[in-house]
Amino acid sequence: MDGVTALYKECVTTFHSTDCDDTRMAAIYHPLLALIASVTDRHLARYVEFLKEENKILRTRIKGQVHTRPDERRRLLQLGKTLGQGIEEIITLVTPATFYRWIRDENEPEMKRPKGGSRKPREIRELVLEIAATTSFGYTRILGELRKLGVRKISRQTVRNILKEAGIEPRPNRTSDSWDNFLKRHAETLWAVDFFSVKTLTTRGLRTTYLMAFLCLETREAIVSKSTQHPNSAWVVRQTKEFLAKTKDREKKPDILMHDRDSKFSRAFTAACQQGGLRTNPLPIASPNLNGRCERFIQTIKHELLFKFILFGNRHLDYLVQQFLAYYNGQRAHMERANLPPLGEIPEEVEKPIRNRIEINSYVGGLVKSFERKAA
Repeated sequence: MDGVTALYKECVTTFHSTDCDDTRMAAIYHPLLALIASVTDRHLARYVEFLKEENKILRTRIKGQVHTRPDERRRLLQLGKTLGQGIEEIITLVTPATFYRWIRDENEPEMKRPKGGSRKPREIRELVLEIAATTSFGYTRILGELRKLGVRKISRQTVRNILKEAGIEPRPNRTSDSWDNFLKRHAETLWAVDFFSVKTLTTRGLRTTYLMAFLCLETREAIVSKSTQHPNSAWVVRQTKEFLAKTKDREKKPDILMHDRDSKFSRAFTAACQQGGLRTNPLPIASPNLNGRCERFIQTIKHELLFKFILFGNRHLDYLVQQFLAYYNGQRAHMERANLPPLGEIPEEVEKPIRNRIEINSYVGGLVKSFERKAA
């Protein structure tokens, strides 16, 4: 850099002199710019060497081949094509030959054809994709569905090529079950239960009072037990039986009840559920997120109700909770219910609301209000 500084000073001195000609200026500026460019190139080369070494270390941590998705390949092509043959010195994710093949495939999409003949009609391709998305079947079973529909001129390899071009993973990667899929399959008859507590003011001072919250995963309907200051196993069994009595006459009555591994969910609790035709599903240890929907309701009832009152004993608490549940289940909009209440029916659409047919109702002593249509 000392050489750059010296040339810069000489350039400035010459520029301000009165006898400077074009030949002299060119003689000074050319080596100066060349030196600056070489310094910049060396600096960038150090960057590249560091990133290459870092990439090698990261690759040693990854076992097996790294498969890229279509969007990832597009980003690599966008950045790598501008490097020309220089890509061969830095690319490590795939071989340079694979990268060049990506470029050819991008430049000649119409010339690429699946092996085995001409491209299948659009209707057949769309049908294959629809079967895969709807059923999660593998290649052979999709082929069987096509045979049942009378589609004969198609092979298993063609089904594979259609799914691969659409970016759909093979069956084992598409059918690996998840917790969300389990919840969706059983949502109509799947309930969750959890405990929550709140401070109440009694003649003996502040006491911690406990309640049980039952929540339907499909409708988000909530049922809350009576409160107690002594939440033992007998109380849990008693509240569970009351919950079963409230829901036994429903068309879609509870079938599975999720709960954590609290010691109060004892064998007597499990036996009471089985007697009522209800299966229990204990959640894994230290997995509160699996019961997150019930936890979210508990947060709602605390923030929208319990934290806004001074609670005087169990009777006061139970009264407020039941008043809030009437509002929550019947009137409170819920995002997961398309902004309708858990037990609310879809109203007939109106072009414009008529004000004299709308009334404002209050719940929980005026704490919450709801706009509702007047009864006919």
